Amino acid sequence: MLDRLVVDSSLYRDAMSRYAGHVQIVTTAHEGEKRGVTITAACSVSDNPPMLLACVNASNPKNAIFEKSGRFALNTLSADQIELANAFSGRDPSLTSEQRFAMGNWQELVTGAPVLKDALAAFDCRVVEFKVMATHMVLIGEVMGVSFGEHKPALLYMDRGYRAL
Repeated sequence: MLDRLVVDSSLYRDAMSRYAGHVQIVTTAHEGEKRGVTITAACSVSDNPPMLLACVNASNPKNAIFEKSGRFALNTLSADQIELANAFSGRDPSLTSEQRFAMGNWQELVTGAPVLKDALAAFDCRVVEFKVMATHMVLIGEVMGVSFGEHKPALLYMDRGYRAL
C-alpha cells in the first residue's frame, strides 16, 4: 500500500495550468434564482445513457443552488465568447447574476436550466449524483436534452489564458 503523499497545491495548480480545458458555463435555476459559473472541469461519463460531470467550487456558498435545483446545463463556449466567459468567471464581482445572464441569449430545453442558445453545444441535465470532493462539488448529470449553435472555433483555457482551437 502506498503512503499518502501530499503535493503542494500551488505546484499542482501550476502543473494543471498546462492542461488545456474547454471553457464552459454551467448554469442552473431554482425558485426564481439563476446561477452560472465559468468552468473547465467537465467531461463525458457515459454515452449510454448519456451522462457527464461538471465541477464547481464548493467554497462559494452561492454554488449550493446546483444541489438544491437538481438540474444544470453545461454550455460549451466558442472563441468569440470570451466576454461571456469572463462575466461568469466572477472576475468582475460587481456584476449581478441578472447582468451576467443579460449578456447572453438563453432558452430552456427540458429541465428548466438556462441553456445558451449560441453555445457550440449545450447539455441539459438532471443531477443523478452530487458529491463534495475536497474543494469542489462534483455534479453528475444525465443528459435530458442537447442543443447546438453555429460550428466555429472552440474557446480553451491554458497557461492561465484563453486560447482558440
